[in-house]
Amino acid sequence: MKNIVFTLTAALLGFTATAVVAHDYKLGSLEIAHPYARATPPNAPVSGGYMIIRNTGDEADRLIGGEAGFAKKVEIHEMSMENDVMKMRELPGGLEIPAGGEVELKPGGFHVMFIGLDGQLKDGEARPVTLIFEKAGSIDVDFHVQTIQRMKQNMPKDGHGNMEHGEMDHSKMKHGG
Repeated sequence: MKNIVFTLTAALLGFTATAVVAHDYKLGSLEIAHPYARATPPNAPVSGGYMIIRNTGDEADRLIGGEAGFAKKVEIHEMSMENDVMKMRELPGGLEIPAGGEVELKPGGFHVMFIGLDGQLKDGEARPVTLIFEKAGSIDVDFHVQTIQRMKQNMPKDGHGNMEHGEMDHSKMKHGG
């Protein structure tokens, strides 16, 4: 009897852990995988949000914005290098998610920008955000907050063990087009 109870308890704990770790969402033909946000120091005005969005449908859609109770604005941004200067700008038309394709929002590239934070984003928290798509509509997702160190552990590496993408420090960038 003890073995059955132990087995059932282990199975339930394993299921619970899996449910917490795997935070993927589906909205029509869109799949949103592992949304996470960067932890912030106290009084930071902004943070970035990242995820992979897959489109299994036959027509493109666009991530056009969002809403979050913890931020005054949610915008879709792109980071790029111009003349050895890293620049970040809002994508006013949103970010296209191609039919049958995927887009990775990641540090150093496309990302969700949380502007006007009402408080610190702390490692281990989950923050609710509504993502808004042009065609599919809106969906509520939880962005899991991670420190820079945890984000680095989860970032893809090149063949030499180096991170494929640079760190993102919004305070040292030029904002705008």
